[in-house]
Amino acid sequence: MRKFADDTLLVATHNRGKLEEIVTLLAPYGVRVIGAAERGLPEPSETETTFVGNARIKAHAAARASGLMSLSDDSGIVIDALGGAPGVYTADWAETGNGRDFVLAMTRAHDMLIASKEPQPWTARFCCTLVLAWPDGHDEVFEGTVEGWFVWPMRGDQGHGYDPIFQPLGHDITFGEMDRWEKNRISHRADAFQKMVKACFG
Repeated sequence: MRKFADDTLLVATHNRGKLEEIVTLLAPYGVRVIGAAERGLPEPSETETTFVGNARIKAHAAARASGLMSLSDDSGIVIDALGGAPGVYTADWAETGNGRDFVLAMTRAHDMLIASKEPQPWTARFCCTLVLAWPDGHDEVFEGTVEGWFVWPMRGDQGHGYDPIFQPLGHDITFGEMDRWEKNRISHRADAFQKMVKACFG
């Protein structure tokens, strides 16, 4: 396992919410974190059908373009009653001609669950795959999950993405209702980050 040995990390995302979450998670380690937008890097096409495949595309593209160690995250919600959908297409479900609309995406998922006639509770999980890439082409991969349920109606205006419809196991509120510090402690991203920090930053 190769160790992180730099003072700056480029995060290969244009998603402000995701970047802020990663900045918070890495704050204790004295690492300067910058986003892809800050460097004017384009978003590469995510052409793979797995979280790790898409995360590798983003991490290596950013590392090559910037010459910096780069971290990418591919994540999404997996709903068992929908055969694992939306999965790697979590963000795609929110795409419209005028940007992303996650209320539309969550409503689509709910409509499909109703049409499926699958009984509740609708088990689901958020999955996160992190790829830490070096400019020389090396990478390390870390995966995290958080189990829970798809709930309806949407609840809460905290967080981002599908947070208002996901209730994590052991809690009676959704990610959308949860204080972001609490969410950051138990999230799929936190799970993957803990593994990465132990392996590469310890």
